[in-house]
This record gives sequence, structure tokens and C-alpha cells, in this order.
Amino acid sequence: MKPLAVTMGDPCGIGPEICCKLFMQALPRPAFVVGDVGVLGRTAASLGLDLAVRAIAAPGEARAEAGALDVLPVTDLAADLPVGRIDARAGHAAYDYVVAAIGQAKAGTVDAIVTAPLAKEAMKAAGIAYPGHTEILAAETGTQDFAMMLANDELRTVLVSIHVSLAEAIALVRRARVLKTIRLAERACRAFGIERPRVAIAGLNPHAGEGGLFGREDIEEIAPAIADARAEGIEASGPYPGDTVFMRARRGEFDIVVAQYHDQGLIPVKYLGIERGVNVTVGLPFVRTSVDHGTAFDIAGTGRADASSLRYAFDQAVRLVEAAAHSG
Repeated sequence: MKPLAVTMGDPCGIGPEICCKLFMQALPRPAFVVGDVGVLGRTAASLGLDLAVRAIAAPGEARAEAGALDVLPVTDLAADLPVGRIDARAGHAAYDYVVAAIGQAKAGTVDAIVTAPLAKEAMKAAGIAYPGHTEILAAETGTQDFAMMLANDELRTVLVSIHVSLAEAIALVRRARVLKTIRLAERACRAFGIERPRVAIAGLNPHAGEGGLFGREDIEEIAPAIADARAEGIEASGPYPGDTVFMRARRGEFDIVVAQYHDQGLIPVKYLGIERGVNVTVGLPFVRTSVDHGTAFDIAGTGRADASSLRYAFDQAVRLVEAAAHSG
């Protein structure tokens, strides 16, 4: 049984705190944090946690004991980092943790990666151009066909476009890209053990274009992609109006919804509660899950951060690893 790697996230955000709180719990698999021993030790002390933080030299040394946090050190950051603020040092460190974890996954020493939040602005200050985890993961693994899935116990959604402007997102709604995302949505459902996924595709325009009255993309790009997917044997349907399709999926009509842009897909899932949400990168050669919230600089260092989403992401990573092993 290989361990899971948990990245610490931005050291100035709530990542260190939720990592400490996660490892106070009994976990179902051995795990370790890719991060900074000093930051985690200081965080545990500030929270008054009886947490044994230690450095390990290799993933195989990781334990699965409540109150024990093993760290694969990547940085040795100064104690004067400004908690709750953007800092280039923290941005670069957060990026380095992700890259190091990917290296472990590619080497086959871990079964999955679970990521705490990073700050895009801090990475930019450090000269790192990636807009988020998903793009780093794709670049480091050479993955061409990938997508972001956000899920909880009631909804799953996969996005046609991710971290781009709304104007660019509209331009990306093209037949080939929508079809690729439908395929990835079905693949994601199968990874969760759903044998015959029912994939609903949200329209781009109000009322899915209302027969062309409110735009032609639903007719000229999305509908043909759905027809292509059905010809491949995928149970895809739509396009459905974006203001009702998630309600229908929540009621059980569909297993997953393909959303045309970031906010269309993420608002419904996050509205149901970020503490039970997970972000999954679909298409990678290994399992990666993440919290579905950000760095929360406004509460960093206060002890108020909730580790529920990180625990949910951890448990879902275990579920996906075990499902893959069973199917294999």
C-alpha cells in the first residue's frame, strides 16, 4: 500500500493549518505532507495541537497515525512570512510543493496527490505563470486531454474551460472541445464506479439559446458535439438550460453535468457547501484531488480554518485509488 502525498499549499494561507488538523485525525491510508517542517511545526504550536511533526526522507516512511504528521521537506522558509498576505516566497514554495508531489507520483512512490490551496497572485509575484493547479499538473505530466471536475455527494460537474476570462470561455465553446469534455466526464464517472454514466450537457446561452434567438453556439457547436458523443456510445444529452440542469442532476436524472465555463459549473456545487466538495483533475496518469476552496487569507493564522474539505478530498482520493485497483 503506497502512501498519499498532501501538498501544503501556500504557506501564508490556511494550507498549513488544515494540514495540521487533517493529521490530527486517524486516516485510512499512510500519508505525508510535501511542504515545510518549520512552517507546519510552528502552525501546530500556534494552534495548541499535540501533533508530532517530523521530516522523512522517502514516502515509504509515512505513517497512518492520528497525531503524527510526516513531512517530505521541500523548503526551509523563514519564520517571518506574513501570514494572511501575498508573498512571492510563499507563491514559489507552493508551486515547488506541487511539482515535487507530481515527481513522486510519476515515480510511482505514491498512490495519489491531494492538494491544499495555493494563491495564484502569489505565484504570479514569484514569476510563475500558471493560473492554477490543473494547468501545472497537465504541463508536468504532458497531459493534453484534461478537465476539472468538482463534485460532492449530490452533484458532479466537469468544465469545458477553466481559468480564463468569460469572453475567452465563450470563444472556447467549440464542437471538438465540448466533445473532449464529454468524454472526460464519462471517464470521471467510470472512475467512481458508475458503469453507464448519464452525461448532461449545459447550454451556453440563456434557455440553451432558445432555438437560436439568444445565440448560435448551442445549435452549431454544442448539439453536434453531443451527437458525436452519442455516436461513440456515450449516454449524453442536451444542451439543457444552465439554470435548471443542475437541479435535475441533483434529483437523480443525470450522473454528471458538463458545464461550459468556470462559474456556471462551480457555483451550484459550492453553493451546497465547500466542506463536502472535492476538485478532481480528470485525464491525469494518477489520481489528484483537492479542496474546493481557496487560501482564505482573511482567516489565516486565526485557528478558524475548517479541514473538512481537505479530509473529504483525501477520502475521495482513497476511493478513486481503490476503485482503480478493483477495476484493474
